Amino acid sequence: MAASLRRPSFTFCSSSSTEADDEGDVQRGVTTALTRPEKRGFSLLSRFAVSIGYWDDPYIQHFVRLSKERKAPEINRGYFARVYGIGQLIKAFLRKTECHCQIINLGAGMDTTFWILKDQDLLPSKYFEVDFPMIVTRKLHTIKLKPPLSQPILELHCEDTLQMDGHLLDSKRYAIIGADLRDIPELEEKLKKCNMNTQLPTLLVTECVLVYMTPEQSANLIKWAASSFVTAMFVNYEQVNMEDRFGQIMVENLRRRQCDLAGVEICKSLESQKQRLLSNGWETVSAVNMMELYSRLPRTEVSRIESLEFLDELELLEQLMQHYCLCWATKGGSQLGLKDITC
Repeated sequence: MAASLRRPSFTFCSSSSTEADDEGDVQRGVTTALTRPEKRGFSLLSRFAVSIGYWDDPYIQHFVRLSKERKAPEINRGYFARVYGIGQLIKAFLRKTECHCQIINLGAGMDTTFWILKDQDLLPSKYFEVDFPMIVTRKLHTIKLKPPLSQPILELHCEDTLQMDGHLLDSKRYAIIGADLRDIPELEEKLKKCNMNTQLPTLLVTECVLVYMTPEQSANLIKWAASSFVTAMFVNYEQVNMEDRFGQIMVENLRRRQCDLAGVEICKSLESQKQRLLSNGWETVSAVNMMELYSRLPRTEVSRIESLEFLDELELLEQLMQHYCLCWATKGGSQLGLKDITC
């Protein structure tokens, strides 16, 4: 009688964490909530924007509940531009490397890119996510409970069981790692344990993450990324033009919420954003503010999203989008044409 095929299943590893460790995780979770409000807000706002048709993401609903509060149309359009721009850069990198590469999302939060790329048959050799342990714990708990999230991971995993503990999931094509991005030795050690390959072309993505680090800490992370991989690309989305009056108001509003942007001095201009990358090991750098990116969007897409909601104050949309930017840098990969990637 032929042996029956067995689909892999999730198995939680035993953990040796003490109550003190758990308390530490809770504290890190509180710290995360205080210091990265835009990252949490992105998930909430993405959930709303998806619900009214700005873009398609069938997975965000499993991580974030739909708020009853309607979001401003200029915010939704800004988030669409962000998702579209980063998505274009990711897909361009995957096409250039023919998916023989790895992606490392640093400060991933509740990001759903892994599942979307799988649906589009565009998965890299391996997709990594890194965030604070408390965030990772929550995400792993949700994945284990929701078959639409867990089954795609299991389908790609060839072993009988997939080992997962509270702060780590490591499968054949997808890994989620709990680590502090300010601790480079810990970050590197955990990535290598999950079979990060420094010889593979590597795309690293940060969204509203570096601005919450000191300039020295973000420089260390950027320098590590440039020095660790033979061929690489770095994509960063965050604030820009923060020294004008509108930018100062943004900073003051965050301070009133007990949140300081530790790295805001790097967000003076597109040039200061580009210089940080160039001075820390990257060879080519491009940057656009989000209003410029919005002007480059396909007209069919612009018409579609602008028909979803009426926007009364175009000036506010322009002000908001001129204070965020998308930067991308490359190192090596001349034979792949990485320096030609744009969005």
